[in-house]
Amino acid sequence: MTRHTYEIKVIGSLGPASREAFADMVVDIEPTITVLSGDLDQRGLHAVLNRVRALGLELVEINQAPPRSG
Repeated sequence: MTRHTYEIKVIGSLGPASREAFADMVVDIEPTITVLSGDLDQRGLHAVLNRVRALGLELVEINQAPPRSG
């Protein structure tokens, strides 16, 4: 499957337990949102979104980064 880099933004800061649930992602905590990013195929993207839902996090935005040139 094709992999793409995704940024998934959720409201608030994640605590240690929630950050552990996303150990396979880069977790950037900003003042009012947390950005989860990583290279995912479709199955991986759905798995991350299922974790977001299971933890009761409020999803704000999903972005797919443009393909890398080179």
